[in-house]
Amino acid sequence: MTATGASEGVGARGAPIGGPWWWARRRSAVLDASLAAASTVECLLEGASFAHGADLPELLGMLLGLLVGPVLLVRRRWPVVVVLVSIAVMPAEMGGLLSVVGLYTLAASDVPRRITALLAGMTVTGTLVTTFLSMRQDIASQPDFNPPVWLVPVMALALGLVLTAPPVLWGLYVGARRRLVESLRERADGLERELSLLADRAEERAEWARNEERTRIAREMHDVVAHRVSLMVVHAAALQAVALKDPEKASKNAALVGDMGRQALTELREMLGVLRTAEGAAVRGAAGADVPERLAAVASRVRAQEAAEGARDRSAVESSSAVEGDPDGPGLDDLGDLVGQSRAAGMVVELSVDGDEGESSRPRYAARVERAVYRVVQEALTNVHKHAPGARARVRLAHREGELAVQVENGPCEGGAADAGLPSGGNGLVGMRERVTALGGVFVSGPTDTGGFRVSAVLPTPQPAPHVAG
Repeated sequence: MTATGASEGVGARGAPIGGPWWWARRRSAVLDASLAAASTVECLLEGASFAHGADLPELLGMLLGLLVGPVLLVRRRWPVVVVLVSIAVMPAEMGGLLSVVGLYTLAASDVPRRITALLAGMTVTGTLVTTFLSMRQDIASQPDFNPPVWLVPVMALALGLVLTAPPVLWGLYVGARRRLVESLRERADGLERELSLLADRAEERAEWARNEERTRIAREMHDVVAHRVSLMVVHAAALQAVALKDPEKASKNAALVGDMGRQALTELREMLGVLRTAEGAAVRGAAGADVPERLAAVASRVRAQEAAEGARDRSAVESSSAVEGDPDGPGLDDLGDLVGQSRAAGMVVELSVDGDEGESSRPRYAARVERAVYRVVQEALTNVHKHAPGARARVRLAHREGELAVQVENGPCEGGAADAGLPSGGNGLVGMRERVTALGGVFVSGPTDTGGFRVSAVLPTPQPAPHVAG
């Protein structure tokens, strides 16, 4: 049966030479060699004394001591063998150090406690019998000394307990302490692994959040810039065409271009201001996380990591809500102005609303829903300016129970209409679909049978606000 001694730590095999575990193993080897040498010397002397008293050749007793003493070299690997050898040589009155060290190593090892108790009891019994016989023999050799009858048994028992109990108790204490340290070390390693997994997971979430933020910012920039700039280009083309023929109309178009440019710049400034505020909040949240470096504070590091992640998540949510759900942003009330801008650019646009009895009685929806509808109409009209100049367009808005539907449909492009030469990146439909599906809605787009194009979106509105006046 094999076991690990008390002074052996838990270390990885094959540790680099010069490391802490290598030095610990070297110290253990030196200690075992020193104990084995001392035990060998003791057994040599006691073996010679026993052989002389038993009228045996002293060389035989010394040879026995030479064989028994070095057994301490294997005490860490086979502590049971060491204790059994010490019990076997007790009749020869040798192996005191062998017995004490063997019992200590056995108690500190992982050997089952019932085996430790059995061998300790055998050692006590052997010591008791050996001491009792030796003291009786010494008393018999001295006729003038007549001790009480109880003295010899009591002295034998006391000697047996003194030589057995302290090493066993000390070994039990050291073994329990070693196992506790190993358990704490395993828990610390487990917490470090958990912290590493949390850090990896946080990095993955951060990367995902960054990608989502890039997509959202790109969609917002496209919605804000594309419509305004498209109308500016259309008005600029009209301005160029009528600059000499109709100065009054040219002046009106120039004023519209200026107004649209200022509106685009205002919206861009507002968006960039919100993004900078969110970025600063995220940086402050990350800087406030305290991450200790010692093993004793691993749990605090985990809590700090979770708190920092929560702060970043809240900051991202607040940023997204501020940009996409701003109650002061465009909504259904601004659709008339949006259609009016396209009409001013020369497009024939019809706006119809179903299920609405008037501005003062229409239901109010979440700001994100109204903003999404506004952006869908805005991008659809922008696409008409780009891809179907001169085409007639129709915008339909329907208030239904539990949902809000919008449809923008345009007819075929008129052959005589001048192409404004607006570039197209193919991101408009993608942005509309992402915006609608993010709110749990349905988005459909495609060409019509008459050669035009249709964009439809249905957004759920489970709990519309009550009707309000004004």
